[in-house]
Amino acid sequence: MTTMPTDPAPRALHGVPSYLDKNNLGPWEIYLEQVDRVTPYLGKLAYWAETLKRPKRILIVDVPIHLDDGTVAHFEGYRVQHNTSRGPAKGGVRFHQDVTLSEVMALSAWMTVKNAAVNLPYGGGKGGIRIDPRNYSQGELERLTRRYTTEIGLVIGPDKDIPAPDVNTNPQTMAWMMDTYSMNVGRTATGVVTGKPVQLGGSLGRADATGRGVFVTGAQALIKLGMPLEGAKIAVQGFGNVGYAAARIFQDHGAKIVAIQDVSGTIFSAGGLDPYAVQAHLQATGSVLNFEGSDALTKAEFWQVPCDVLIPAALEKQITVDNADQIQARVIVEGANGPTTPAADDILRGRGVTLVPDVLANAGGVTVSYFEWVQDFSSFFWTEDEINARLDRIMAEAFNSLWAVAERHGVTLRTAAYIVACTRVLEARALRGLYP
Repeated sequence: MTTMPTDPAPRALHGVPSYLDKNNLGPWEIYLEQVDRVTPYLGKLAYWAETLKRPKRILIVDVPIHLDDGTVAHFEGYRVQHNTSRGPAKGGVRFHQDVTLSEVMALSAWMTVKNAAVNLPYGGGKGGIRIDPRNYSQGELERLTRRYTTEIGLVIGPDKDIPAPDVNTNPQTMAWMMDTYSMNVGRTATGVVTGKPVQLGGSLGRADATGRGVFVTGAQALIKLGMPLEGAKIAVQGFGNVGYAAARIFQDHGAKIVAIQDVSGTIFSAGGLDPYAVQAHLQATGSVLNFEGSDALTKAEFWQVPCDVLIPAALEKQITVDNADQIQARVIVEGANGPTTPAADDILRGRGVTLVPDVLANAGGVTVSYFEWVQDFSSFFWTEDEINARLDRIMAEAFNSLWAVAERHGVTLRTAAYIVACTRVLEARALRGLYP
């Protein structure tokens, strides 16, 4: 093993990579600040801390496709592998018009932390294409997915980097990716992606896994705080796969959903909103607004809703210095990646709000993705009850472990998650050493 100095001397940082704007680092800046906050707790492993601040590999690709009107359009695609010290990279692919390299870098790094925090044998990866999928046909999106998969085929594989669904991608997207990769390598490789349809080697329980993990960790937080789950008031921002699943499962366990916000607007009802009915209304009308028995709120008013648990399950940078002091929830459970800025974290901690961080709260999805990957390799599949039981156990154990670390060091759950995760990643880095 590489010999490290007993007391590492301070070393100059290598600065901002040339491919980022030093005056506007975007989401990557949030991640870097989170690493800086945890470094003092890493002891001798701080010698390797710079490893965490540089992605292992970045691939930027041009994705040209024929549109339905006969023209050719070009889209910008990314695949970032942040760290593979503990295993192959793992992380989703998102289709969104505002995707940037900084965002994908940060998301890949958060995947590294997330996988290590729940002790999955993965590193962190992430991918994305700059496109608004609402403006394109199913055929165009299929051609986009297949071309993107071929372009990043150099770096993905069942034992190298395993994509999964993310914002605006779904099991059908993963089916196209799996088929394209399989055609290119000349064999069916079900393990190259997770989040696939069950008919193609997908796992039961995967669709609700992220939302279920949000519920499990949120329920554990309520237990620690001595707050009842029965009758707890829940506000949910984002009503996609994660927000909807979390809302359903909280309600199924006796909680009350009092506010829901999505891109179409915000609705509130002190008496409760049935997420099943809201979803049906959304599918029928294209909006959560005008749901029977609800009142419409402004986007800003959502953050002032009286509730016990707030679930941000949309995009990054939703809780900031502008609204953190208005939030009335006792508990925040981050269903989205990076929804809270570091400055907002400090405000919430000062107000006594317990925040369950994204790298723990939304790890249910990658945990069941791990189950899917294992099932694909073994060609032996588990029942949904078995999967849910394994998921609940892993998430609850991870939460209680991080809670103990937070109490021992007197830090937030986020810092505790980074202490545990970064220690595991850097221990692997130190044991492996540098090649050559």
